[in-house]
Amino acid sequence: MKKLGVIGGLGPMATAYFLQLLVQMTEARTDQEHIEVLLHSKPQIPDRTRFILGQSREDPLPQMVEIGRELAGQGAELIAVPCVTAHYFQKKLEDSIGIPVVDTIRETALSLKAAGVTKAGILATDGTIESGLFQRAFAGEGISAMLPDRAGQQAVMQIIYQNVKAGQPVDSAAFWRVAEGLFGQGAQAVLLACTELSLVKRDFGLGEGFLDVMEVLARKAVLICGRLKGQYECLLRLREGQCPS
Repeated sequence: MKKLGVIGGLGPMATAYFLQLLVQMTEARTDQEHIEVLLHSKPQIPDRTRFILGQSREDPLPQMVEIGRELAGQGAELIAVPCVTAHYFQKKLEDSIGIPVVDTIRETALSLKAAGVTKAGILATDGTIESGLFQRAFAGEGISAMLPDRAGQQAVMQIIYQNVKAGQPVDSAAFWRVAEGLFGQGAQAVLLACTELSLVKRDFGLGEGFLDVMEVLARKAVLICGRLKGQYECLLRLREGQCPS
């Protein structure tokens, strides 16, 4: 098996859940059959959204590169970053570290295409939305990206920063208002495109129609570094109840 390096702490709870997903998704009958993971969790890495939006001059890239090189030096053969907004730096990270970094954005677009999805809603940070990461990847696969309106996007940011990151209860009513608004506009699937939103799915069991981008990241890491359980070959069940082939 390949050794997986994880640049973590962006944020801490999302990193902990990512490790849980790796274990859950791996086909293993003993401890020894699980993936070897090298983790450096550094919550002090500057905020990615603030830098991307020009609200801060603190560039998170140098610290992520430093950690990635450290992990590679310890034997990591693949890097995963359980933070969607950090994928704004994915290519620079990969070039600077010298080993592959999972391109979760690309993998998400391919998952939607395989499911036959042509319209997908995006729930993400302002940084991810403004960077156009998903919009560009979707356009290349013939998928239309749908975004919340201004009030909806403010609600998403509130859930990410003032609820999940702050260790406070999630405003589930606000979450559902935004998500159902996207479904109502014709979205066939809604992305949980921030790892903090993955925790909303974990805690509330959202049901059909949602694709968790952190699950996409974990599945790809397991496929490369270990053996995937069959039940995780399908991560998206459309609201009609059909599992994509």
